[in-house]
Amino acid sequence: MTATLRLARPARSGRSRPRRGAALAALAAAVAAAVVLSLAVGAQALTPAEVWHAIVGPEPGAQATAIVRDLRLPRTILGLLVGLALGAAGALTQGHTRNPIADPGLLGISAGAAFAVVIGIQLGADALTGYVWFAFAGALLASVLVFGIAAGRQGGPTPVALALAGMAISSLLSAFTQAMLLADDASLNVFRFWVVGSLSGRDAGVAAQVTPFIAAGLLLALVNAPALNALGLGEDVARALGQRVFAARAVGVAAIVLLTGAATAACGPIGFLGLVVPHAARALTGPDHRWLIPCSALTGAAALLAADVLGRVVVRPAELQTGIVLAAVGAPFFIALVRRRRGVVQL
Repeated sequence: MTATLRLARPARSGRSRPRRGAALAALAAAVAAAVVLSLAVGAQALTPAEVWHAIVGPEPGAQATAIVRDLRLPRTILGLLVGLALGAAGALTQGHTRNPIADPGLLGISAGAAFAVVIGIQLGADALTGYVWFAFAGALLASVLVFGIAAGRQGGPTPVALALAGMAISSLLSAFTQAMLLADDASLNVFRFWVVGSLSGRDAGVAAQVTPFIAAGLLLALVNAPALNALGLGEDVARALGQRVFAARAVGVAAIVLLTGAATAACGPIGFLGLVVPHAARALTGPDHRWLIPCSALTGAAALLAADVLGRVVVRPAELQTGIVLAAVGAPFFIALVRRRRGVVQL
């Protein structure tokens, strides 16, 4: 039992803790640098002095003030929140399903959000702030349905049952979504701008709406981390260590729903981030979720903001959507990561 306890708490060595702390500090610095770039870089070139004065001492009517405070600052805040949410949700999803190629959409969250957005469009929700509530409600209902199906009669959901139920519900809801869109061209024209995944066009109101859900999800994720370490050893071992498996799964799924539901509602489905980020963070921290989850969150924030900045400059003065940039960059990065660090994908 002593050996088992050491496995369940893998971050006790005096040498590994400073290394992980340094990695966490480096990621925080990377996020700060990405925030600065997001405020400074765009279609309109601004000097660092102009950006600074627009934030701390804006001049009424100045062009730099309008660009930074009204456009780039809300976009940067939203990108920071969504990146934190998707990074942490990716680590939780891979941990709870014990599937190294799982992403937050595996639990039906993205499909549920998309289905509800189409319903909202057909009911007359013509503002992005209106889509947020429909998308979040759809993500929540789909995830509850997946969790209920996976729980079955065995007293709790297993990783395989969660993955299979999520795939089934995602396929079903995607089919319903496509059927509704094919029958209504107007809904299709509105929906396609949401589904591509983007930070552009979102004002400060969107970030304010999703902030409480993301904050609650991050808190639940950190609370769930010790239990997830035990669950990684197998459910029987986790029970022997005193863990309540059903409660741990429920808290983890609730955190995933809050984080991914809010992120998807705000920006649309953004792929690859929740899949790739946990592997990159795991290379720095190892499998201990007490370190992996915060490092994944910071990596996700830095990666999403960097992708958004890249999308602004590669086709300037036009703009490439963030979801497209992440798909283009994330796929080869993930392939290279798997080929070079085969041990990283072991959960």
